[in-house]
Amino acid sequence: MSPIQSSDILGSATDVGPVTLKVGDLDAMTDYYARGVGLQVLGQEGSVVTLGRGGVASVVLEHSPLLKHASASAAGLFHTAILFEDQADLAASVYSVARRFPRSFTGSSDHAVSKALYFDDPEGNGVELYWDRPREDWQWRDGRVVMGTQYLDPNGFLQESLTEAGAEGPGDGAAAVGHVHLKVGDIETARRFYVDTVGFEVTAQLGDQALFVSAGGYHHHLGMNTWQSRGASGRWPALGLGELTIELGSQDDRGALRDRLVTGGVVIREDDQALVLEDPWKNEVRVTVVS
Repeated sequence: MSPIQSSDILGSATDVGPVTLKVGDLDAMTDYYARGVGLQVLGQEGSVVTLGRGGVASVVLEHSPLLKHASASAAGLFHTAILFEDQADLAASVYSVARRFPRSFTGSSDHAVSKALYFDDPEGNGVELYWDRPREDWQWRDGRVVMGTQYLDPNGFLQESLTEAGAEGPGDGAAAVGHVHLKVGDIETARRFYVDTVGFEVTAQLGDQALFVSAGGYHHHLGMNTWQSRGASGRWPALGLGELTIELGSQDDRGALRDRLVTGGVVIREDDQALVLEDPWKNEVRVTVVS
């Protein structure tokens, strides 16, 4: 699909960046994402640990011991999805998590555009580890990407993809956040905000249950669903999602987005580094420019 260029949509270079999680047990959560998933500790400043690969941050853990868990029906994070460059690296991380944190596995699916395996971290935040099929193999119909949910045998996937080196531990190949999936109160409000105002394009929708949006023809940079959270209102401070990041390709993209936000009545904070705003459920969104 060739994305349409317009001042009303996000530029084709748009991507998602690191996800910040507010956590109660910093050591346990760092251990999970480092020793389990195989991310590297890129830095620590006081009570904040940044993890990623190759210098690219994926998960930022912010120690917030005074906060409590929100209810399962609250808006917030459904999962952070970490994209691996190849199936061998994905298999190595899946095997590492399954071996070291066996109770955290929650399922696996073949989505036609990708293969995905799902986990919950020690504080209940959803984690998707996935690999994309080549873009030329994706199918599009009437401007929508064809995605499905077919069973993926996790043991069969490991048998086919896990190498001897991968069985020894996670690799160091490229891996970064590929998309973020949110729990929201209703799909129409999500669409008005993330599509009509922010400027993502719809790539798939499941009625009033789920919405998938992207920029530049990706299958989805953001997913939103009401499966657990239908009718949810704005979030109170709680453990879990602290902030998600949208990365733009140019200052012109930032200026166009800022204009849309102001026109849409969205309150923003800004400095030289970022625009910061909240979606209708008070999920904080940081918008940066990656040159």
